[in-house]
Amino acid sequence: MRDGQAPTAVVAAESPERKTRSNYPEPFFSRMGKREKRALGDQFGLKNLGVNLTTLAPGGESALLHRHSKQDEFIYILSGTPTLVTDAGEVLLAPGMCAGFPAMGVAHQLVNRSGADVTYLEMGDRTPGDEVSYPADDLKAKLGPDGKWMFTRKDGSAY
Repeated sequence: MRDGQAPTAVVAAESPERKTRSNYPEPFFSRMGKREKRALGDQFGLKNLGVNLTTLAPGGESALLHRHSKQDEFIYILSGTPTLVTDAGEVLLAPGMCAGFPAMGVAHQLVNRSGADVTYLEMGDRTPGDEVSYPADDLKAKLGPDGKWMFTRKDGSAY
């Protein structure tokens, strides 16, 4: 931002990297060590739409296998060949391919099983009251009124 004004346009790859790789609690936080996100939408003051330029190093994961209760998500592959893992199966993706995940749809994540970086755009709405379920992990999340995720175990106990 300049003089308190949001920029009109930026070079996405030159945007600042997020300060933290993840807001998951351990033992899940460490799994995101090969993921780099650049929050593009925040630079423009977008409140209802999140847009990230994300890079996964070899062995990296986009997120834990998850589904949102209210938020829709969309990804567009720019480079590399990630594997889209869902609770319905796996699909190898390539540059130019995209995928969308409506709220309460299939659980999903991207995994980089290749030897080269994967870069993609991810977009999602920021619907208040969203909750996230993680079918493969003892974790659940709820979006708080402050816009921050609150994580608990599936039984509701704190991490």
